Amino acid sequence: MKFFIDTANLEQIKEAQALGVLDGVTTNPSLMAKEGITGKDNILKHYVAICNIVDGDVSAEVIATDFEGMVREGEALADLHPQIVVKLPMIADGIKACKYFTDKGIRVNMTLVFSAGQALLAAKAGATYVSPFIGRLDDISTDGLNLITEIRLIYDNYGYETEILAASVRHTMHIIDCAKLGADVMTGPLSAIMGLLKHPLTDIGLAQFLADYKKGN
Repeated sequence: MKFFIDTANLEQIKEAQALGVLDGVTTNPSLMAKEGITGKDNILKHYVAICNIVDGDVSAEVIATDFEGMVREGEALADLHPQIVVKLPMIADGIKACKYFTDKGIRVNMTLVFSAGQALLAAKAGATYVSPFIGRLDDISTDGLNLITEIRLIYDNYGYETEILAASVRHTMHIIDCAKLGADVMTGPLSAIMGLLKHPLTDIGLAQFLADYKKGN
């Protein structure tokens, strides 16, 4: 399972990279704005800065909602750095743009996916990643994890190579559950990743080891 961090915060990305388990980054206009990154030129520079920190894929999202606009923005994003994956919205023009980019060898992450049918279309169009938003489904009393199960079954039935990128991951148990269900990638906050380290018995055991060592010295 690949671990992506969902943020535009460079310090958090550096911390996750230093941990040695980071495989990539996802971000979006909202996360950019949260870090005070606004304006086209500043956003593009920030994507490059992220690529210079991590070794893996960096999803960069288009703003346009029409085919021509997505193609124009997506090509500019792809030209920024070899690690860039163009992030497209799951709408009709997004699927058209996905097929266009795939045919040109440009990798695509289809985002804002909330159904198995949408994920099937993304795979048919050749998406590198499909991003089902499990946390947002949970927010409306729908089982986000069940969507991961449905997509995994469909992709395995037909041998689709599109990777399931579990997005809108909110906490550590989301990561564990997605891993159990066979998601290829998860993207979430640094806190969710760091939460995997925590267990009270680890803390108790380490404290006991250190106490016993001090007794003998």
